[in-house]
Amino acid sequence: MSMQDKFQHLYAVISGQRFLKKQGLGNEVPFFICPFKPEESVDMERLCHQLVNRLEQTGVRILQINLYDLSIEILKERDIWNQVLEIEASVSKGQLKELLQGVLDPETHLVPAIADTLADADFDVLFLAGVGEVFPYIRSHNVLNNLQSTAKEKPTVMFFPGNYTHTLETGASLDLFGKLHDDKYYRAFNIFHCEA
Repeated sequence: MSMQDKFQHLYAVISGQRFLKKQGLGNEVPFFICPFKPEESVDMERLCHQLVNRLEQTGVRILQINLYDLSIEILKERDIWNQVLEIEASVSKGQLKELLQGVLDPETHLVPAIADTLADADFDVLFLAGVGEVFPYIRSHNVLNNLQSTAKEKPTVMFFPGNYTHTLETGASLDLFGKLHDDKYYRAFNIFHCEA
């Protein structure tokens, strides 16, 4: 599918009343994965900005949250940012990952920060981006699992650099960068499989 085709499909689905009113979900959380090839990241970021502009012109309000930018905000708010920068060169990658996993834990820090943003915003659809940038210290399935109780009122679209696959043998899997196959997540819909 070309980027233009992706744009047209995303616009048609997200601007539709069926999507906005969360119809046809069978009591599932309104989470949608927008998978894309990692090498298309720059094009997808551009597409996302164009999509937001076009949707907002038609009255669909989008709240965008970039997980990487939010992570930096949290580190700065907790007065940890400068410490992380200071120790980064002197600790192992494993130690840095462990530190960041602790201070940016989805349940105790990241999702509450997202909840605060949601509470202060007037929007119709939440866009989550920056998934690849926060790997490996934040895993997308952990974010989605912890968001289920927080972001269920409005549709959420996660822009995901990789594959979201469903097979009878393995179930549903978020395969980051098309290579990491260990993140099981069952409650989202592939937005490219949704009807406009």
